[in-house]
Amino acid sequence: MSGRPDYRAHEVLVAPARAYDQLWRLLVGVFVAGIVYVTLNQVFFASVYTLFGARSEILHQQMVAGSTPLAVIVFLISFGMIIPATGLAARVMHQRPLRSVLGPWPVLGAQFVRVCALLILLNVVLAILPPWGMGEGLTANLSFGPWVAILPFSILALLIQVGAEEVFFRGYVQQQLAARFQSPLIWMIVPSGLFGLLHYQPDMLGDNAMMVAVWATVFGVLMADLTARAGTLGPAIAVHLVNNVLALVFVAVPDQMSGLALYLTPFGFSDVDAVRDWLLVDFAAMFVAWLAARLAIRR
Repeated sequence: MSGRPDYRAHEVLVAPARAYDQLWRLLVGVFVAGIVYVTLNQVFFASVYTLFGARSEILHQQMVAGSTPLAVIVFLISFGMIIPATGLAARVMHQRPLRSVLGPWPVLGAQFVRVCALLILLNVVLAILPPWGMGEGLTANLSFGPWVAILPFSILALLIQVGAEEVFFRGYVQQQLAARFQSPLIWMIVPSGLFGLLHYQPDMLGDNAMMVAVWATVFGVLMADLTARAGTLGPAIAVHLVNNVLALVFVAVPDQMSGLALYLTPFGFSDVDAVRDWLLVDFAAMFVAWLAARLAIRR
């Protein structure tokens, strides 16, 4: 019995990428996607600021701080511009439609629902079991009524954000690399390394910036593994969504994207030791979520 991962399902995603699998096409495609994304983002924010008129400067400051629900939702929705940008790159450079990057819709939907359901159950159990808290009491942020009222919009905005990231990293880049290179060390680690690099923010995260980047890289590798096992982006989107809902909607760090959160942690990113300790817990939670997702998609 082989101990190698079963990545046969990945062929469903990789096969459409093989007709035009030249590395130069991928590099140009990434460049094209980046240019289109930046352009669409500028159009999106220009439209939002025009709509808000004299209040646009206040909204901009709130988005930079991530301090209000509206500001965070608008910021998260802006990530959605990655999806048409990636679709255009895939179509122009590789003659493949965006749907081929996602995988078969019925399978994707079923896997997404199963993984979400199991992760929700898992996190409810973890919330009930000790130990509780983060060393000190959590700080209330939004009142419960308004938090519940905006919850559907918060989840939808996060679904757009994580879906866009998965479409580009575990979708387009991973699949085109897998079409060209057989080794998972290439098609798993290269997109994940890029994903981690984009999470390296020393100005905001200080001494923990590298640890956060490593966390994001490992997360990317695990999502790449899930995608290869599942044959769709459904499980990776589900894990990413639940992770970000927990981190931004339930309990957020006060000095970054806290506008949607019900509670805030008793520490900020300036508290290097506390953040580092909690990141270690996050590493463990990430592996548990990955194992749970593997269980949910087991045939």
